[in-house]
Amino acid sequence: MPVKTYLQAISDGLRQEMQRDKRVYVIGEDVGVYGGAFKVTNGFQAEFGPWRVIDAPLAETAIVGSCTGAAIMGMRPVAEMQFADFVSCAWDQLVTVAAKQFYRAGTPIPIVVRCPSGGGFSGGPFHSQNPESSFAHIAGLKVVCPATPADAKGLLISAIEDPNPVIYFEHKHLYRRIKDEVPDERYTVPFGEARIHREGDDITVVTWGAMVYTADEAAEKLAEDGVSVEILDLRTVVPWDKKAVLRSVEKTSKVLVLHEDTRTGGFGAEIAATITEEAFESLDAPVKRIAAPDTPVPFSPPLEKAFIPQVDDVLAGLKDLAEY
Repeated sequence: MPVKTYLQAISDGLRQEMQRDKRVYVIGEDVGVYGGAFKVTNGFQAEFGPWRVIDAPLAETAIVGSCTGAAIMGMRPVAEMQFADFVSCAWDQLVTVAAKQFYRAGTPIPIVVRCPSGGGFSGGPFHSQNPESSFAHIAGLKVVCPATPADAKGLLISAIEDPNPVIYFEHKHLYRRIKDEVPDERYTVPFGEARIHREGDDITVVTWGAMVYTADEAAEKLAEDGVSVEILDLRTVVPWDKKAVLRSVEKTSKVLVLHEDTRTGGFGAEIAATITEEAFESLDAPVKRIAAPDTPVPFSPPLEKAFIPQVDDVLAGLKDLAEY
């Protein structure tokens, strides 16, 4: 099986869907001639033409609004926000129009909004956010956060197939750093099914996106002390695999919820509350959360490192739980 980067897997999935289904098209800033800010759509305009790989003006509201209209007319648009942070400009079109259209009129809205998200490269407060929890709160939207190249491809194809609007967060820090075996053929990964990234017996870590690898490094270090950590990669935040989380908590009795988004109102709070409500008798310790502080993402590399949860932060949290 070929080894591909996270970025290549996303590009392959998108290309295969465009080859398979002429209703699929791409629109975004610099996605055509330039091939995308991160080169996900490099060569696409030459292959599919300017009417299926559309260079849009700097107008996220217009990009998402036009996608919603095209979806109503039977197309399957894939919009790229050059950075996830810019999706705030399209908030009204996403949450007031696209998310409500099926409830209001029974009209499927099969749009995918790709959002390159996350920090780790000193992009500062306008190019580094992880706003998945904002959209998780909106009924009518699905929220996808792949961690592995194989999931990145399969979940993107599932998102394009889905009749609902899907916000697809692809972590920039993983683009060229993470490689794995990815099938060449077309396949899908179902929404709402978590993946056990690492088997363990003593503590459960529930996470998604780039934090899967931070948790894995911490678990490796803690294994030297004889503590076995299970890492559950949610893969999708909406829908999220509550059954898998509760099964793991019943197995280990201790849980740490980890995400790169800011702490207050982060999706980790929803997971922690659910565990407390539905698996309280299984817990041997309070549910612990590790997340970013409630500040904008700093430009400064040392400050950004202090902002994003690091391996040592997770290790300290796991050691605290292990002592119960």
